[in-house]
Amino acid sequence: MFAADEQALVSLLRAGPWPGHALQLIGDGLQAALVQNIGGARELAQRCVTELRERDWEGDEDLVGALTARLGAGPSPLLRSLPVDLDELVDVLEGDPVAGGGRIDLHTGEVWPERSFEYGIESEDEEDLDDGERWLWVVSEGSRAGYRDMERFVAGVAEPDLADRMARTLEGRGAFRRFRDELTRWLDLQDRWYLYSAERRRGRARAWLATEGFTPALPAAVGAQKST
Repeated sequence: MFAADEQALVSLLRAGPWPGHALQLIGDGLQAALVQNIGGARELAQRCVTELRERDWEGDEDLVGALTARLGAGPSPLLRSLPVDLDELVDVLEGDPVAGGGRIDLHTGEVWPERSFEYGIESEDEEDLDDGERWLWVVSEGSRAGYRDMERFVAGVAEPDLADRMARTLEGRGAFRRFRDELTRWLDLQDRWYLYSAERRRGRARAWLATEGFTPALPAAVGAQKST
C-alpha cells in the first residue's frame, strides 16, 4: 500500500509542475520513495533539496538533512525517529500559552493535548505521567508565528487592491477572525492560504522536534505504527 503511494507521488512529481507550498510534504514522501528504491526518486529528492535550500523556511534545513542522508550525500542526523503527526503537534505547539500545552507519547508518537489528561481521557497513573522517558512535554507558544504567516502571505499577494483589503484585516484585535472571514470572499486565495499556512506550520513543528532530539518517522512507519 505505502509503496503504491510513493510510486504515485513520484509519477505525479515527474509529470508536471510541483504543487505550490508543499515541499515539506513532498520531502517526506520522497524519503519513503528512496527507501522503497522507486525509480526516479533520487533525482526528485535532489531537486527537493535544492528547492528547500533556496526557500529556507523554518524546518526546511532539517528536512534537507534527512533527505541528504537518505541520498548518501550527507551524515545521518543524530535524531531519534518518532512516528508523530506534525499537524497534531503544531496545533498544541501554537495553542493558547495559558490553557494549552500537552505532551508526546515517546512510545507511540501520539500527541496528547493537556486537556486530555485533565478530563481523564488518559488513564495512566500520576507516576507514569511524570516519566520523562515516556513523555515529551510540549509548551504552547501562542499564535505569534501564525500572525507572522498572515503578514507574509498578504505581502505576497500580487493584486494591489486585494493585498490592501487583506492587510486591513490584520489591524487590531480579532485579526485572525477578520482575516478568515475576508478569505471566504476569495476562494482561490483561500486555497492558497491553506496550503501556505499548512506548509509553514509543518516546518515549524519539524524544527521544534529537531531541537528536542527527534525527527518524524517516514509516512510508512507512521502508518504501520498506527495500524498495530
